[in-house]
Amino acid sequence: MNKGEIIRVAAGSLAEELGLVPGDKILSVNGKELRDIIDLSFAFAEEEIDLLVEHADGEQEMISFDKDIDEELGAEFAAAVFDGIRRCANNCYFCFVNMVAPHMRSSLHIKDDDYRLSFLYGNFVTLSNMGEADFRRIEQLHLSPLYVSVQCMNPELRAQMLRCKRAALINEQLDRLEAAGADYHTQVVLCAGLNDGEELERTIRELVARRPHVLSLAVVPVGVTKFRTDPYPLKQFDAAGAAAVIDMAERWQKRLREETGRTFLYLGDEFYFLAGREVPPTEMYDGFPQLDNGIGLTRSFLKDFEETQASSSYDAPVYLDVVTGTSVAPVLERLAQSVRQTNLHVRIVPVPNEYFGTTVNVSGLLTGQDIVRALRALPGPRTGILIPEPALRAGEDIFLDDMTLAELRAAFPEARVEPVQGGSDYRRALADWTHYHKARAGETAYMWQSNAAYTKPATGTE
Repeated sequence: MNKGEIIRVAAGSLAEELGLVPGDKILSVNGKELRDIIDLSFAFAEEEIDLLVEHADGEQEMISFDKDIDEELGAEFAAAVFDGIRRCANNCYFCFVNMVAPHMRSSLHIKDDDYRLSFLYGNFVTLSNMGEADFRRIEQLHLSPLYVSVQCMNPELRAQMLRCKRAALINEQLDRLEAAGADYHTQVVLCAGLNDGEELERTIRELVARRPHVLSLAVVPVGVTKFRTDPYPLKQFDAAGAAAVIDMAERWQKRLREETGRTFLYLGDEFYFLAGREVPPTEMYDGFPQLDNGIGLTRSFLKDFEETQASSSYDAPVYLDVVTGTSVAPVLERLAQSVRQTNLHVRIVPVPNEYFGTTVNVSGLLTGQDIVRALRALPGPRTGILIPEPALRAGEDIFLDDMTLAELRAAFPEARVEPVQGGSDYRRALADWTHYHKARAGETAYMWQSNAAYTKPATGTE
């Protein structure tokens, strides 16, 4: 554990003024030991501070100082929790962590199920490993909203799917969460023939009844990689199955919007791609409350592309290769064709995911080696390469297979390689490639501010 370890100090910050440096560890504030940055935030809200610090050489120092009540420390930490991530007690049929390659870096094999990371960064939790002390802390510190992986509201089926007896207590756990004053977003990982159909109807019905505590419900299709060894025979959705899910969702969405003016229930983009249907219009997403969960990514991308004003002229031919997962490639092709500029030549490069298996078709799970393989197979001139920024680890220029962005750039010295995050980036890159550049330096998943003001990282956590 990197308990309370500082990894970066902001220039001109209080931390710099106090002489704190990377490698220092915050052990306590005003005599209170710290479990996580939530404790740190509340303890640091005082104006008189006694800060116990352990330096890299093991020496401990008490630093006492006065501060403004809303003054931030200006430090970033190696981890959001100091006492160790709460591990998952389940063994779900569909656990994606169990489907990553066995030789990938250790952080990708951590099965977290920690309500603190749910509050801080929007990670989904199942509640199956929580006790009364956890609910009391949620109530005491007003930790809301949280993000809950429901999967289904049938207790017996949920216990079966999660392979955990306590998972059957979902109704009691949600009752306790609501009694603690917490609101929550919900998610269902939908498995064909398991928790869809009548079971999905039941889940929607019971979660709708829990409003206003339930803020939204996202339904996403199960994903399977070639590394899955679980003996349970998971089925993925085909076009007909995806269309049936959309039809059911649209009936509920129509009713809910008539009642409240909000959609509440949202489907992952993959359902629309599978069924060959357009994703819903912007207003159906109610401000995109689960965008970090991938809900509405395509519509948000389209919206940002359409609203971005960018133009330039090219005196010489510009040849851009746009790297993408196979599912969204038609959307990027359509948008590229709408940018009509002399000397601009755009080639969409849908990359089959050989690393995880070709059934995995989203851009965020592309690896460096698959991207290199796909690009090297294409002949012709190449001025620039656009890669999906979500394929890079948050805060670092590294892909899931540990290839670095620098290594990918070195593989194509004839072209400039730039990440693209959303529709605005894509429009600016196509329309004004000469000046387009995406800076990524300084990102971190664990920036901490005092006064309990937290933000979720743009690409989420691993």
